Amino acid sequence: MTTTATTTPATTSTVGALIRTGLVATVAASAATMAVAAVGRAAGISLDVADAPIPVSGFGVLTAVFSLVGVILAALLSRFARRPRRTFVRTTVVLTVLSLVPDVIVDAGAATKALLMLTHLVAAAIVIPALARRLAA
Repeated sequence: MTTTATTTPATTSTVGALIRTGLVATVAASAATMAVAAVGRAAGISLDVADAPIPVSGFGVLTAVFSLVGVILAALLSRFARRPRRTFVRTTVVLTVLSLVPDVIVDAGAATKALLMLTHLVAAAIVIPALARRLAA
């Protein structure tokens, strides 16, 4: 008697797990950046940039948007890159550093700039490792 093994393409389940992980990391990062902003505001740090206040929820929304861009990038790299994890980590670290540039030059106080940069780093520290763990080395 012969048996036939049915296999499911690994990329489908891997991409699905990657997306699920990315969504969880996105929610966690959004909540974390809102918490950092709220704590900063409670500590007396202004959330005003160019005399316009940034609502705490704005941190969560922008974190979610850019984290989802990272999830899409990870999914594409998992499919098309020769070394998806390395490529993803290098790319996202560079993008994280570049995301700090507007915070440095924005019209705001030093404490506000530092708080803005901290939120970027907190989000990156949550999302990048979570997604990288799901990518093939």
